[in-house]
Amino acid sequence: MADNVVLARNTDEAPKSPRHAQTVAFSHYNNLSAQLPIDPATGELVKGGIEEQALQCFENIEAIVTSIGHVMNDIVRVTVFVRDIQDMDAVDEAYRSFFPTYVPARTVVAVDALPLGALVQIEALVSNGEGTIPDAPQAGDILKYVNDTPEAPMSALSSQSVAFSHYNNVSAQLPIDPKSSQIVVGGVQEQAVQCLKNIKAILESIDVPFDDIVKVTVFLKNLSDLEAVNEVYTRFFPDSGIARAVGYLPARTVVGVAGLPMHALVQMEAVVSHGDGTPPQLVEDRHGLIIEAADAADAPKDALSSQSVAFSHYNNISAQLGIDPATGELVSGGAVEQAEQACKNIKAIIESVGHTMEDAVKANIYLRDLEDMDAFEDVYAKYFVGTPARRVVGVSSLPKDALVQIDAIFGNAEGTPPIA
Repeated sequence: MADNVVLARNTDEAPKSPRHAQTVAFSHYNNLSAQLPIDPATGELVKGGIEEQALQCFENIEAIVTSIGHVMNDIVRVTVFVRDIQDMDAVDEAYRSFFPTYVPARTVVAVDALPLGALVQIEALVSNGEGTIPDAPQAGDILKYVNDTPEAPMSALSSQSVAFSHYNNVSAQLPIDPKSSQIVVGGVQEQAVQCLKNIKAILESIDVPFDDIVKVTVFLKNLSDLEAVNEVYTRFFPDSGIARAVGYLPARTVVGVAGLPMHALVQMEAVVSHGDGTPPQLVEDRHGLIIEAADAADAPKDALSSQSVAFSHYNNISAQLGIDPATGELVSGGAVEQAEQACKNIKAIIESVGHTMEDAVKANIYLRDLEDMDAFEDVYAKYFVGTPARRVVGVSSLPKDALVQIDAIFGNAEGTPPIA
C-alpha cells in the first residue's frame, strides 16, 4: 500500500483558501476542512444570524461532498463549533434538513472565537470507499456500520458509533447517565468517569476493547479541572493487562472551551481502531492489524499520551504545545515562537516514524487569540507544505497557559501489519 496518495481537492461551489484544501482524501477517508458560513459567490459571511450561517456551512459541506462524487449520507462524523451553546437549537434545525434519516457521529462545543467573527463553523469526515491507491481496484462498496446501545446515552441527532473501513468514529460523550438521560450528580471527577463509562459501553456493544482507542479529545469547561480529570483518566488507561505491559496510551488533545451541551463540565471524544474493517474488504486486509504507538526522543513526552498512534493507514498525533523538549517548558516569546516550537515537535514526531510533513492530511489549530492568526500563518506555511485540510478555532484556555496548540493527522501509506 506504499503508493497510497494524499489527494487534495477543491470546488468553485464552496469557499476556497490558498492555505488549505477543502477536502483531503487518504485511503478510505475524506477529511474536510472546517467550513465557515461563507457565501462562495462573494467570499464573505452570509447575511443573517445563526440560522442563515448554519445553513451556509452545511451547503458548503454538501457542495464539497458532491464535487468528489459522494453524498451527505457518506459523512461519518460532524463537528460543530458555536460561539454560544444556546444557538444549538437553531443549528439543529439546519442539521435535520441535511440528515433527515441517517445521522453521523457528532461532537458539539462552544468556543470563544471563530475566524471572521462567525457564529458557527462545521466540519465533516467523509467515507471514501474508492480509496486513494493509484490504478488499483478498490472495494468501492465498503459498508458503513452504525451502532447504538441503550447502555450509553442515545440521541436523535447522532449515532453513537459509525464504523467505516478500519476506524470506528464515536460521538463525543457527555457525562450523561443513560438510565436517567441527565448529567450525573457530582463534580468534574464524577462527570469524567461517566464520559469514559459511556465510551466503554459503546465499544463493548460492538465487541471492541477499550484499548483499541487510538485518539481521545478532552473538552473542559474549566482547564483548572484537568488534574482531577487526569486522575480519572489513569483509572481507565491502560485498560488491559497487555496494554499495561507495554504502557500503551492513546494520542490525546486537551482543550478549554467556552461551553458544552447541558452545562457539562467535560466531554470526551474517541477515535477507535477497527481491525476487522467493514465488508467487503478482503479477509487478509481486515484481521489482526496492530496499533503502533511511538514517542520521539526530540519531542515532548507526556505521561498520559503517546505522541503518535498509527493504525491502518493513518498516524494520529497528540496535540503539541510550544514546549521545548529539552526543558519541558514553553519556549520564551509569544504566539509565533510557540507556534514554531509546536510545528517543530510535530515534525520531529512524524519523522521519527519514517514519514514527512508532506504526509499531513489534516491540522487542527487552537489559538488563545485569533488576532495571532496572520503571524501564525507564516510559521505554519514553513512546516505544513501542500494544503492539508484544516480547522482553526479560538479557545479560552490551553494546557500550561499556552497560546497555541496543534494536533494533526498524517497518512500512513504502509499501513500497520497484522499480528504474525
